[in-house]
Amino acid sequence: MVSKALLRLVSAVNRRRMKLLLGIALLAYVASVWGNFVNMSFLLNRSIQENGELKIESKIEEIVEPLREKIRDLEKSFTQKYPPVKFLSEKDRKRILSLCTSGFLPFSRTCLCWLTGGLVKITGGAGFVGSHLTDKLMMDGHEVTVVDNFFTGRKRNVEHWIGHENFELINHDVVEPLYIEVDQIYHLASPASPPNYMYNPIKTLKTNTIGTLNMLGLAKRVGARLLLASTSEVYGDPEVHPQSEDYWGHVNPIGPRACYDEGKRVAETMCYAYMKQEGVEVRVARIFNTFGPRMHMNDGRVVSNFILQALQGEPLTVYGSGSQTRAFQYVSDLVNGLVALMNSNVSSPVNLGNPEEHTILEFAQLIKSLVGSGSEIQFLSEAQDDPQKRKPDIRKAKMMLAWEPVVPLEEGLNKAIHYFRKELEYQANNQYIPKPKPARIKKGRTRHN
Repeated sequence: MVSKALLRLVSAVNRRRMKLLLGIALLAYVASVWGNFVNMSFLLNRSIQENGELKIESKIEEIVEPLREKIRDLEKSFTQKYPPVKFLSEKDRKRILSLCTSGFLPFSRTCLCWLTGGLVKITGGAGFVGSHLTDKLMMDGHEVTVVDNFFTGRKRNVEHWIGHENFELINHDVVEPLYIEVDQIYHLASPASPPNYMYNPIKTLKTNTIGTLNMLGLAKRVGARLLLASTSEVYGDPEVHPQSEDYWGHVNPIGPRACYDEGKRVAETMCYAYMKQEGVEVRVARIFNTFGPRMHMNDGRVVSNFILQALQGEPLTVYGSGSQTRAFQYVSDLVNGLVALMNSNVSSPVNLGNPEEHTILEFAQLIKSLVGSGSEIQFLSEAQDDPQKRKPDIRKAKMMLAWEPVVPLEEGLNKAIHYFRKELEYQANNQYIPKPKPARIKKGRTRHN
């Protein structure tokens, strides 16, 4: 009996043990399966997360890459390479104030350029002649401040200097006083092309009178030397040929061009009054027709009109018979002459121009040939007070400045034509095609300049 009871007990215990072991094994199996499931879920989630992150990173990269490109472009602009500049010591470096237009720059420009212990100022320095003068003075090692009201000037004429430690650009009109320290003043500020100076004759007079008074006052205050960029227009429609500096001129004081012609004559008078009464050092350059890159294509001048018309296949407009004569110099020759005159001891007026004389008709035919244009020549009625002859006598400049033009006419014209072609491409891309601009004079007629 006892033995059977013990066997039953042992059996019961074994069954419980087996159930417990089976339960433990089942739990272990479930735990193992769950662990694998959790593991797989984690790996799957991680994979999905990584793919999502990759897609997000890809999208961010697409957005950021253009920004990186812009940053690289900005870095290039801040680290741009400038034309070579000489190093000058403090005693040799000049402060120059140059007021530019005098026959080439557009209406209401101011171009101040100074040379002295280190600062050069150019009013109208973003215009035609002013920008070329800026280039020379910068490359000669001077500190240049360009002062311009941007009525017609363009920043891109001087943008290759922006950011240079020796260069500064200021918006200012020469009719308003300017208080600065300078050693030399190049006063070239004045509208020069007929359409521009006839558009607002009162402003033209103010620029040549009040503007000149302001610059002479500045020169007196700081003890600076002033160079006035006068013009061959002071000779008017000359009765003497060629024109030398001692010729007094033949000007209509109430004609359509009087605002410019008489304005420059008064400016010369002011210069010599300040020299005699106040001891101001003055230099006067009588500038003849000048051309070259950075001219305004539609300023109404004969060079820009003919080149523009020839390039666009339009008739070349000649006013009158075309027998009127002009003498054209390249802009680099003029700039060299201005600097030579400023640094000379010559206080009396000096002609700066090219004595090689051409009729307007010959000039039109030459430009047609150089452009390779099939344009016709169209003759229109002659303009009022249009000078019949214009040729400088430059013996004084040769003798006292050792200066004369060196750039041949055809070489200079080819450079100007190349520039105008590029400008037309630029304008076409910006949906604007310039047209020759007629002067605003009586009976709607234009004159040559």
